[in-house]
Amino acid sequence: MNPLFSRFHLLVLLLALSIAMPSHAAEPDAAPVTPVPTELRAQHLEMTSTDTETFAIANGDVILTGTNLRITCERLEITALRIGDKTATVGNLEKIKYILAIGKVRIVQGDREATCQRAEVFPRDDKVVLTEDPVIVDHSNGFVAAGEKITLLRGKREVFVDKPRFTGPPVGDLSATAKPKPAAPSSSAPATPQPTTPPTVTFPRPVR
Repeated sequence: MNPLFSRFHLLVLLLALSIAMPSHAAEPDAAPVTPVPTELRAQHLEMTSTDTETFAIANGDVILTGTNLRITCERLEITALRIGDKTATVGNLEKIKYILAIGKVRIVQGDREATCQRAEVFPRDDKVVLTEDPVIVDHSNGFVAAGEKITLLRGKREVFVDKPRFTGPPVGDLSATAKPKPAAPSSSAPATPQPTTPPTVTFPRPVR
């Protein structure tokens, strides 16, 4: 196998593990997710290295798919620490340091979907930062979160939103003047009316 391809495959795999948002798969009652191969497609890929880091830039119609994950954007930049032979053209990758997705970014994971123009991933901090019109939609419950900036802390399952705008499913009228809903008709069959005896009327006897 081409060493460059092997190292790049490792980089993509680490990327898929790093960028994922909190998902239903992490919940105790969630159904198990079947692993699938990780794949990256783009119009152009460029990789360079220094003594300590490796940089990868994918441009044009970037699509990354993996287990319970799909990411699309116009440009994807990855910075990773490198180990091993420092004279190699592309060094072995140890850890992803920083990921930047730019332009029509869309991240889909299970029932959750995030869109923005810029997404930054900090794997060391377990943090994802979405800016430039970020929106997160949870299709499982109809909630939509938008704002100026959305920060996801994956390990703590926390979300921070600057200038938030939240939209949720409709709720009933909770005001004091709300009229109660009429009782729902009984689902049981109506009782069969029983025959009734006509009432007996007694007149007094005439007085003689």
